[in-house]
Amino acid sequence: MAAPALERPTTASGTQTVTIAKALNMGLRASLERDPKVLVMGEDVGKLGGVFRITDGLQKDFGEHRVLDTPLAESGIIGTAIGLAIRGYRPVCEIQFDGFIFPGFDQIISQLAKLHYRSQGKVTMPIVIRVPYGGGIGAVEHHSESPESLFAHIAGLKVVSCSNPVDAYWMLQQAIECDDPVLFFEPKRRYYEKAELDTSIDPLPLLNSRVARPGSAVTVAAYGPMVRTCLDAAAAAAEDGLDLEVVDLRALSPLDLGPVFESVRRTGRLVLVSEAPAESSVTSEIATRVQQECFYSLEAPVLRATGFDTPYPPSKLEEGYLPDLDRVLDVVDRSLAY
Repeated sequence: MAAPALERPTTASGTQTVTIAKALNMGLRASLERDPKVLVMGEDVGKLGGVFRITDGLQKDFGEHRVLDTPLAESGIIGTAIGLAIRGYRPVCEIQFDGFIFPGFDQIISQLAKLHYRSQGKVTMPIVIRVPYGGGIGAVEHHSESPESLFAHIAGLKVVSCSNPVDAYWMLQQAIECDDPVLFFEPKRRYYEKAELDTSIDPLPLLNSRVARPGSAVTVAAYGPMVRTCLDAAAAAAEDGLDLEVVDLRALSPLDLGPVFESVRRTGRLVLVSEAPAESSVTSEIATRVQQECFYSLEAPVLRATGFDTPYPPSKLEEGYLPDLDRVLDVVDRSLAY
């Protein structure tokens, strides 16, 4: 059963300054109000409002039958959501931290990603799995990982990541209305960054990338938490007269690389930035596709600034692990040196 068409929310209108965390809460609230089949479920999402307070106040307003506290069992959360989706519901599952998703990996890969195909289209899986991900909060490895490339590889799943409050608000609602399963990766260290949100405008489609900052010298593409890092790097580069174009990918599977191709054909250079390790990753795929489509436009190899091919380090070492402004600009300089 398809969800109702996305309408202007009744909970908020006009322009206001919000954080990503607040925008996500507003998006969930709008979806719960619009469609009685939407459910929110996960560890501590009800009375506590989630460890990051993304679901704060929702159980009080919508009841325990629609905002459900679950046991500490990710496989059970995903499996239950699959059953609910078969019965016509639209569950939104919260995985408390990125590294906790692996106990539910089998359910996601073996069941959630395949049921629509296996049933010859008769069964849809309108399930959103919210995953706070990435480092930068001073936590241990199971609270700081970036496993998005694992899911981008799996046919049958859509994988997206917001980078700002506007996208957080609209993309979450669009994901909930999608009849396919969506892995919704949220940049947890950006939860409390603010921006103006105008709820009266038409949102960008869920799976479209966008140019976050126009430029002409080098194309820099990123997603999630690294978009802000790249914008800061572009601002620093501009002080030296270097004009960087920043592309926010937004969707990791399927990739919308049209704006990247167009940009690279103008700049001749591409730097990809991600917290995830470089080996067999989303950035690997983008580098390959750009080389195939823009070979004769490239004036330098596609270069990357990423996390290292190691397990996530102890928190006192994470500043050396995560790409920062200096590392991004260093890779930009390497690209320009060709």
